[in-house]
Amino acid sequence: MTTTALVVDDEVDLCRLMQITLTKMGIKSDVAYTLSQAKSYWQDNDYDFCLTDLKLPDGSGLELVKHISASSSKPIAVITAHGSMDLAIEALKLGAFDFVNKPLELPRLRQLVENALKVIQQDLTAKSTPQRSPEQQMLDERLIGDSAVMHPLKNTILKLARSQAPVFLSGASGTGKEVVARLIHDLSPRRDGSFVPVNCGAIPSELMESEFFGHKKGSFTGAVADKQGLFQQANGGTLFLDEVADLPLAMQVKLLRAIQEKTVRAIGDTKEVPVDIRILSATHKDLNQLVQTGLFRQDLYYRINVIELKLPTLNARRDDIPVLATHFLALIAEEWQLESKPLLTTEACLRLQQHDFAGNVRELRNVLERAVTLAETSTIDISHLGLSDLDAHQQARMPQKINENNTSDSIENIDKDDREEASSIKSVSTQQATANLHPYRTMTHHYAAVKQPSISGTISDSSSSAIGIEQQSVTAMAERAESVKKDANSDKTDSVANLDSSIDGNIDILNSNVIKSSVSGQLPAQGLEHYLQEQERQLIITALKQTGWNKTQAAELLGTTFRSLRYRMTKLEIAEDQAE
Repeated sequence: MTTTALVVDDEVDLCRLMQITLTKMGIKSDVAYTLSQAKSYWQDNDYDFCLTDLKLPDGSGLELVKHISASSSKPIAVITAHGSMDLAIEALKLGAFDFVNKPLELPRLRQLVENALKVIQQDLTAKSTPQRSPEQQMLDERLIGDSAVMHPLKNTILKLARSQAPVFLSGASGTGKEVVARLIHDLSPRRDGSFVPVNCGAIPSELMESEFFGHKKGSFTGAVADKQGLFQQANGGTLFLDEVADLPLAMQVKLLRAIQEKTVRAIGDTKEVPVDIRILSATHKDLNQLVQTGLFRQDLYYRINVIELKLPTLNARRDDIPVLATHFLALIAEEWQLESKPLLTTEACLRLQQHDFAGNVRELRNVLERAVTLAETSTIDISHLGLSDLDAHQQARMPQKINENNTSDSIENIDKDDREEASSIKSVSTQQATANLHPYRTMTHHYAAVKQPSISGTISDSSSSAIGIEQQSVTAMAERAESVKKDANSDKTDSVANLDSSIDGNIDILNSNVIKSSVSGQLPAQGLEHYLQEQERQLIITALKQTGWNKTQAAELLGTTFRSLRYRMTKLEIAEDQAE
């Protein structure tokens, strides 16, 4: 079956050149000179991919990218004028497959088309496969886990593998950023090329340019032979820049040019060499914060962070710990050539699910290797894990499946994402709590919703039940305030004290109302739910006022997460600029 393409550009000579190139590659093509004509052609015909200029007489090629991406998964590439990199980045964010610069270089155009043909072939194979596609099978085999947070992650990885856009992988140390980067490469049309990983923090600054771009013999003392750089090694494949935040500023400038121009020049050489690579980068640091402090170039940040993929912590996917442990134990048995595969007892597996994994998946494997070493038999018990005793917070943090019958009413009202965070709450030190203000890395406090005894033995059963729930809310609020006081450092003492005073005042009012209700036997006029929501609303507004309406800090003071606070503000109709 002949592949067909739509070429969109207002320059007649350029269109003819692209048509001739496509024809030599066995591809039939049609030409459109305006945006409206291109939309009409795409609607009336069945093209396999599209190649469009971004500047058209009657509009922008970005509109065509939006139009095609919204209704089809077929690849669309864009042509940009020299120096219009920002438009190319915008097109990639909107769903463009790749881009090529003017003046048009035919080798680069042919490479782009070949990558598009590989994507088309992958789509045809997936449609013809009745069960899971080979790509899906590879993804499930190498990215272990089937928890709720893993499903959207796997779907996103499959989508990113189709594109040529730079991807920035963010996440805590040990979450598997390099594993995901290799998956994106192996699932992409570049799978036949090289995957070149480099730890940017492990290269001495004086050797960094030579490592990345190579050098010629005699270009400096010790250069006894020509050396090929990492960019040249990754030509036709993928270059993975791990810990990219550790790059010195001088190297960031050179890296930016190499990414923009897709050319590199070795030290001591007089000419630039074109390279066809895809950039994947990662760091466990907050790159946005480094940009604001001037430690990372903003223009480079926008070049490598076209698409950001945030990897979940192991604490956010505790349901995956048993299957991950089984997988690692099998790998350990194979690598250590053990006679029998080690097995976890039920108690040991439960203890792993209760542990706070600061080192994430990497820490889990280290714990299992230590346990296999200490165990005298193939059975691993709690004593072999070498984990510290559970504290009160960890005892309260039980896996969702075990505690599903005892989940408190307040947790049940949180949305799905917040339930996942509520089951993976993490105890951190005071210093970490102070420095960590990233909205998706805020610390979370556990509090036990303890049902208090009835205040008066003479109240009715219904009144007793209502007051018990109100007292439960009071206890939760008090414990939140107490947790905030313990975890906050000296820089936040005044604001926390003020918030604590406000919270104590609200709690005193709530206690007073509870006692009045118990004495009079009267229930809230507008119902229990409305009454509790109003108390919660006042506490949230108090915290926001104390922090100058900074939701990240307010969430930390209230002992909840940024996402949970934002959800509650929407639910309780609290406007972000509300004064009262």
